[in-house]
Amino acid sequence: MPQAKLKVVLIAHTPQPEKVVATAAKLCYSPANIDDLREKIAASDQKKFVEKLASLGHLSPIEHISFTFAVEGISRVCTHQLVRHRIASYSQQSQRYVSEHSQKHGGLFDFIIPPSIEAADKKEWFIDKMRQIQKWYDELVETLGDKGEETFQDARFILPNAAETKIILTMNARELLHFIRVRTCLRAQW
Repeated sequence: MPQAKLKVVLIAHTPQPEKVVATAAKLCYSPANIDDLREKIAASDQKKFVEKLASLGHLSPIEHISFTFAVEGISRVCTHQLVRHRIASYSQQSQRYVSEHSQKHGGLFDFIIPPSIEAADKKEWFIDKMRQIQKWYDELVETLGDKGEETFQDARFILPNAAETKIILTMNARELLHFIRVRTCLRAQW
């Protein structure tokens, strides 16, 4: 069955993040050149220095640290929530260029089932509706003809927000802290 499972992988990050933060912060208050600052910051002192910055609320230096995540098995609803965080960079799989035609995935596009639907014992009902939507999508693709993106960009309008997508996102450390604080709230939709 094409029910997608969430997968999040950290694929890149800033090397030596503590050193980067300490150098950036010290630069603000030092006449020294950057190479000298980098050399003078002992590895043993970097963590304490970063903690001190955080306790003082001096967070702009952590914006020099970045993290890049690859996410699969996520709904389009969820990615619409993600992209509200504008201090980030996103590359999302396009339904304009990537067909959801049933031939591609063995008969049915990948999708996400919300936990409340599973809990209400409506999983099979929901899957049946996804199958119907797949049929309608395939009909549209056939009716519109094999015109590549022109066909897919119009046929995608019938797809549900439950359709699975993939996204790569990059955030700096300060935005990531904000993201975690806002998106782990129990009121935020997953």
